[in-house]
Amino acid sequence: MSILEDVEALRRIPLFAKVEPAKLKLMAFASERANYDAGETLFHQGDSADAAYIIIDGKADVLVDTPGGPFKVAEVTRDAFVGEIGILCDIPRTATIQATEQLYTLKITKELFFRMVSDFPSISIEVMRVLALRLEHMNEQLRDAVVRKQ
Repeated sequence: MSILEDVEALRRIPLFAKVEPAKLKLMAFASERANYDAGETLFHQGDSADAAYIIIDGKADVLVDTPGGPFKVAEVTRDAFVGEIGILCDIPRTATIQATEQLYTLKITKELFFRMVSDFPSISIEVMRVLALRLEHMNEQLRDAVVRKQ
């Protein structure tokens, strides 16, 4: 994969859509490409958060630990941005991400991400929007679970 392909991948992510191409090129150059085979784990719930990942291609499960074992709460595919909650909140990973097929990612370190956020306030606004949408989705799931249980 070339730097230009990495820039295009970054541009497809809503958080980075409004960032100028030269800055995206710098971000792509400073990022690390990481590939995972089916069954491999990007990170485990509880791990220290040191980076976020953009899924360039492939699929992965989002798993949370439960007393009965890992529970799949979501699937992520191309153009998903994962791991940002841990680096934003400076907390351990809230879930495990496990590849379900060949997975190609762009790893963005915590330091690089915060540099981009400080240089482009629009990224901060988009981060808040994405996190708010995730919270609303989780609230819907909780409401549905409560209704089913009644």
